[in-house]
Amino acid sequence: MVFKPQTFHGDTPEIDEPAGSAGTEARVADALARAADLDATQVSVTEVDGAIVLGGMVLYPEEVAIAGDIAERVGGLPVRNAIRCQSETPRGA
Repeated sequence: MVFKPQTFHGDTPEIDEPAGSAGTEARVADALARAADLDATQVSVTEVDGAIVLGGMVLYPEEVAIAGDIAERVGGLPVRNAIRCQSETPRGA
């Protein structure tokens, strides 16, 4: 099998990172999706007034804190964590 470099009408494609809040939201959402100890399939990430706002639902209480820590570390902005939890029981209990 032969792989050719990606081109668009003979030009090398340019890949643009989303700018501003869209870029921050994308980086945080990507980091949440990659976290091994967090199911972030129902978590939303938005940037509002210079802060990252997390919303949605997770299954276990510890996932709320994990998501907040990741968002703070990756986004570099204050985090408002409004994630709700479906269970009061910690994972594995």
